[in-house]
Amino acid sequence: MPEAIVARHDGVIAWVKLNRPDRLNAMNEELVKELSEALARAEADETIRVIILHGEGRAFCSGDDLKDLDAQTVSEDATQAWVEAIQQVTLQIMRSRKIVIAAVHGWCVGGALEWVINCDFRLFADNTRWFFPEVSYGFFVTGGVTALLTKQVGPQMAKDLIMFGDRHDAKKALEVGIAWKLFPEDQILAEAEKLASRIAERPAESVAEIKRAINEGFHSSLADAMRIETAATVRGFLSAESQARAKEF
Repeated sequence: MPEAIVARHDGVIAWVKLNRPDRLNAMNEELVKELSEALARAEADETIRVIILHGEGRAFCSGDDLKDLDAQTVSEDATQAWVEAIQQVTLQIMRSRKIVIAAVHGWCVGGALEWVINCDFRLFADNTRWFFPEVSYGFFVTGGVTALLTKQVGPQMAKDLIMFGDRHDAKKALEVGIAWKLFPEDQILAEAEKLASRIAERPAESVAEIKRAINEGFHSSLADAMRIETAATVRGFLSAESQARAKEF
C-alpha cells in the first residue's frame, strides 16, 4: 500500500495524503520518498494549481518514526541521506509554483510540523496538537524553521517553542501565527478545498510569481525584493491574460 498518494480532484487540485495511519503517519524512509515523488508529479502537471497536504486517520503526522531510528543512523552517510531527503521536501514545497495548503488534524510533530510551516496556508483542526521534540532528544530541527519560524514569531518565541518542546493546542498555533485559521476537524478538508478553489480562480502565473517573490523576499534585502517584484510586475503587465482581466475589472 502506498505511503503517500496523489489523487486528482476537479482538474486543478492535487490531494497528497500521508497514509500510515497505524503509525499516526510517522515519517519513515518510504513515506518521505513517496511524498517527494508525489510533490514532483504534482509540480510537473500543468493542470494542477493547488496541492493539499493532509494525513489519513487520527493524525497529520507524528514526526520521525523512532522505530526506524537505527536504520536512519546506521552510518554517517545514511543519516546525511535521511536528513537531506527531509530537507528536499521543504525545498519542493517552498520552491513549488503551486500553492501548497496544509490541512492539519490530530498530532503534528517535529519534521512534519516543519513541513507544515513551509506551506503557503496552514489550516488547523481544533483538535490539533503540535510540538518540536528534536532538542529534547538532542537532535535538531529541519525545514529552514530556524529562519522561517524566527521571522514569523520572533527570536524569543522561536527559542521557546524549539528549545523546550512543550506541547501546544490549535489555539496556540493560531495565536503565534503558525496556523492561518482553525476549523472543526470534520470540516478541515472541505475548508481546504474551498481555499484551493478560490486560489485556482486567480491567474496561475501571477499566483506563482507572488509566492516566489514573498518567499524569497522573506529572506532578502529590500533591493533584492524590489528586483524580484520589478521583474514579476513587468511580466504581469505584458501578459495578455492579465491585461484582459484588468480591463474587465
